[in-house]
Amino acid sequence: MYVAHLTLHDFRSYAGVDVALEPGVTAFVGRNGQGKTNLVEAVDYLSRLASHRVAGDAALVRAGAEQAVVRAAVVRDGRTAVLEVEVNPGRSNRARVNKSPLPRARELVGLVRTVLFSPEDLALVKGDPSDRRRFLDDLLVLRAPRIAGVRADYDRVLRQRNSLLKTAGAARRGSSSREGALATLEVWDDHLARTGGELLAQRLALVDALAPYVGKAYETVARGATREDAEIVYRPSFDLPGELMAEADAEELRRALLAEVERRRGDELDRGVSLVGPHRDELVLTLGGGPDSPRLPVKGYASHGESWSFALALRLASYDLLRADGDDPILILDDVFAELDGERRDQLAALVADAEQVLVTAAVPEDVPAVLAGSRFRVGGGEVVREP
Repeated sequence: MYVAHLTLHDFRSYAGVDVALEPGVTAFVGRNGQGKTNLVEAVDYLSRLASHRVAGDAALVRAGAEQAVVRAAVVRDGRTAVLEVEVNPGRSNRARVNKSPLPRARELVGLVRTVLFSPEDLALVKGDPSDRRRFLDDLLVLRAPRIAGVRADYDRVLRQRNSLLKTAGAARRGSSSREGALATLEVWDDHLARTGGELLAQRLALVDALAPYVGKAYETVARGATREDAEIVYRPSFDLPGELMAEADAEELRRALLAEVERRRGDELDRGVSLVGPHRDELVLTLGGGPDSPRLPVKGYASHGESWSFALALRLASYDLLRADGDDPILILDDVFAELDGERRDQLAALVADAEQVLVTAAVPEDVPAVLAGSRFRVGGGEVVREP
């Protein structure tokens, strides 16, 4: 899979730009603030309908414009499809495939697969649990695009239920509408357990599949490490029997979630917020575990180099897992080499050099390792110019 042509209209800093691309390595080189990251961000946005840099869509639209358009000709198994998304902040985005509108923009997700490395990846290790949950969910959607709908349904149910908890909590403290509020809340409990059980089952299965790849990748990028050193474990918001964690049966998890919601009813009404469900789960990252090296959480204990190695291992593991599914995702290395020491830089470059397509951004040509020599574009002054 690779992008053969990228067109942007009013996306970030570009009023309009067209870039013809090829398989193999392509590097976009230019000083910071010239728009090189905007190009690869657009490709990644087509994959996930989300940016790796900002939470909302408003910043993606050029100042003064009402909407942005990202269009790409994507080649997969010798066939070309033109994917397009209109980014409409405050309104529904619209998507097309070969000029035919899709019923929902999210149906575009997964048609092109990307794995993106960036300086922000340190948040996977040092950031909040929400960063790691997002990492899992984004990978889930790339492997099974229908999960985008499950994820959206769960978020909608969660918002509605939290609103009802506030209402029911006030009713509990003396309002006359107590019975009606609690009866409505029970309906949303069922919705939360159903969508949450499916999302939880998918995450558990994903972590089980991803874990061996993480250990292997960490061994490759960390000096002197073994694949047993790095471990990822999924920790739900409440205790689950070991057999249920292993089987990841959505219906059993639904029942377990519902029982826990009922058990925590008083606490949730007091606090006016949902305390149980996948939105409060954690992906635990640990290092060590040898006879003389107790296993410790990466966050708070790992060195800067170890943290970078673990972040790289998570991305490399994602790439390897997607590749094992039978598809070669597009690799995006966004200004990442400037953040790495020489050894990790060379190791990462060697590991990804054989990908079908690699898109690299760098401030100076020297930041691009020699093994990733390929096509090169100079980015500056609003122009993207291919070098001879």
